[in-house]
Amino acid sequence: MEQTVSLRQKHLPTRSGENHAPGAFLSEAGARVILGEQIQPKGVVRAVQPGAETLFGPRGAAMMADGALWICDTGHHRLLGWEQCPTVNGKGADWLIGQRDFSLEGRNGHGEVGAGTLNVPTGIASIGSGMAVADAWNHRVLIWWETPQQSHQPADLVLGQADFSDSEINRGNNRPAANTLYWPYGVHWDGERLYVADTGNRRVLWWEGLPSHNGQAADGVLGQQDFHCRDENAGTGPSAMSMRWPHAVTRFGSALAVTDAGDNRVLIWTRPSAANGQPADCILGQRDASAEAHNQGEYYPTASSFNMPYGITAFDDLLVVADTANSRLLGWRLQEMGDGAPASVLAAQPDFCAKGDNRWGAPQRDSLCWPYGIAAADSHLIVADSGNNRVLLWERKP
Repeated sequence: MEQTVSLRQKHLPTRSGENHAPGAFLSEAGARVILGEQIQPKGVVRAVQPGAETLFGPRGAAMMADGALWICDTGHHRLLGWEQCPTVNGKGADWLIGQRDFSLEGRNGHGEVGAGTLNVPTGIASIGSGMAVADAWNHRVLIWWETPQQSHQPADLVLGQADFSDSEINRGNNRPAANTLYWPYGVHWDGERLYVADTGNRRVLWWEGLPSHNGQAADGVLGQQDFHCRDENAGTGPSAMSMRWPHAVTRFGSALAVTDAGDNRVLIWTRPSAANGQPADCILGQRDASAEAHNQGEYYPTASSFNMPYGITAFDDLLVVADTANSRLLGWRLQEMGDGAPASVLAAQPDFCAKGDNRWGAPQRDSLCWPYGIAAADSHLIVADSGNNRVLLWERKP
């Protein structure tokens, strides 16, 4: 049964009180399975060559309804699929979309744009029995009605463009519309609405139900008052309504949450929005709706601040945020959330005031370097650890 979120204003702690002892929510042994890692003994990183076992700057990964794992291998401009969730480190992918074979790379496979090509794929989500992919630099979202079970399977539907051969920003127009996209980085399906973080247009679009035809216009927009504005923070300054660099979307109980990486915050609506430009009800990461500085203007982070948060997911009773430039994961429980509320759980750093890629050392099974995308799957978290060119399958702590 869906939980109703009650968000309440909390007294904001002083900075000296924000480094309370963090709770651990992921296994302290680190990731159970690591895919794509190219680390040799003594922490030396091998050059990344495209192959069935390698990843280059992956920004998204998700488990599908049929149990398959799909990863956006962003830097290689391709999707990699595993028929079942891997149980051993470094297992090679079973399927490939976006390139002719596993040894090749290049935008749109160095060819024409089509239903099976990709240019900087980022977000990925399960939608019913199929999947949706944010094909960011083709300025479109691709949808498969059934999760692919073979290599080179073309998409069934495209959003943001009139057809599969087009790839221009906002379809070549100076202004956006309800049926155009500009650098869409994130995609999320909650069973009722399809959400797209239309990052370059500084907005989040939603469709009521799954779209049925190519280029279908969105039904609503957040971050802008209408479908035709793309100004940063809606042409003014940061507010509870505006966005600067929305990147990912998730549902958490009855709430909707969006990472606004450019304003270093997370926007939360207590229930899915009913009107265009509806202001958020709660903001995490900043002291008020007009603030935008990373780490709230300080060098070191706290439990209440972010530095370019990109990824977000609902993980059982936790809202988990990938605090990307601080190379860490933060989590809040339903009852803990309120304006500026501090996180209660942490992963990849020793305390809330610590930062640094891989804790300023070599990659470890429990460290991160610029995590971009996160997704929950049963008892583990899937982390696109982009700076380490790998994806982690990290189990929840018992």
